[in-house]
Amino acid sequence: MLGFISARQAGLDDPLRLRRAESTRRVLSLELNKDRDVERIHGSGVNTLDIEPVEGRYMLSGGSDGVIVLYDLENLSRKPNYTCKALCSPADVFQFEGTVYCHHMSPVATKHCLIAVGTKSPKVQLCDLKSGSCSHILQGHRQEVLAVSWSPRHEYVLATASADSRVKLWDVRRASGCLTTLDQHNGEKSKASSEAVNTAHNGRVNGLCYTSDGLHLLTVGTDDRMRLWNSSTGENTLVNYGKVSNESRKGLKFSVSCGCSPEFAFVPYKSTIAVYTIFSGELITMLRGHYNTVDCCVFQPNFQELYSGSKDCNILAWIPALREPVLEEVSEKVMNILSV
Repeated sequence: MLGFISARQAGLDDPLRLRRAESTRRVLSLELNKDRDVERIHGSGVNTLDIEPVEGRYMLSGGSDGVIVLYDLENLSRKPNYTCKALCSPADVFQFEGTVYCHHMSPVATKHCLIAVGTKSPKVQLCDLKSGSCSHILQGHRQEVLAVSWSPRHEYVLATASADSRVKLWDVRRASGCLTTLDQHNGEKSKASSEAVNTAHNGRVNGLCYTSDGLHLLTVGTDDRMRLWNSSTGENTLVNYGKVSNESRKGLKFSVSCGCSPEFAFVPYKSTIAVYTIFSGELITMLRGHYNTVDCCVFQPNFQELYSGSKDCNILAWIPALREPVLEEVSEKVMNILSV
């Protein structure tokens, strides 16, 4: 790290290179934070987590008990040991028939305030925060919609995943249907194969997430596979992540890093969180701390922190391990002395 700083001071390196190196180091050193608790509100499993992208300070959680909780992640006490407190309940309520599996609001939209919602119905519903009503319905799936995600690159592009094994990309301005349906075989499936045409997985697709630049899309399914797609062409990049255990009958919320080199995916894996490199498929580590199945996790890019929710009703915070600069400086001084 000192080498990066010296090169930055001398103007030999782009400042972004130093930032990426430090962000990557912090992600690779994530560990369970024993000094930070998240107030336990949910009476049953935590199904979903999300952090607002503007300040990165407030986190929403949704549980099997039907409760949505808003947390303040900032340490206002300035003490090493603190608890992230719950703030309030939601101000407005949208009513849906049947179970709500997922929802997402675009992080980049400036011309609309639409929330995409996936329910037990095969229709994707778009709720307009300005009018307070359901403004669009996207039809194309044959079974319940388990995951939705807006593109961080194009504000009108939406990805949806369903129990019908399909992933669809939509431009919500178009009335003629979806832009494309992702095909795991890239159009080269043998006619003799028993697998359905234009399926992204050989089972329910219950999780999807765009990379931070919006150029690629990750999906997970109950076939115990994770796939990486080119979001522009819809091509399966065929990256092999090995077996990604996924027994969830509902949505599985996973997350990706931002500003690292390489970038990482954080995927719930039974009672742990598996950390993969996105473009090589390598399993880097498993984060252990929950006592039951993990259903969701969310990455906080400003400080390279991770929060995870589980059926054990707990939300855990994972933070980068503290480095020991004094020992590094001493060892470098020793090496310099020895070299003389």
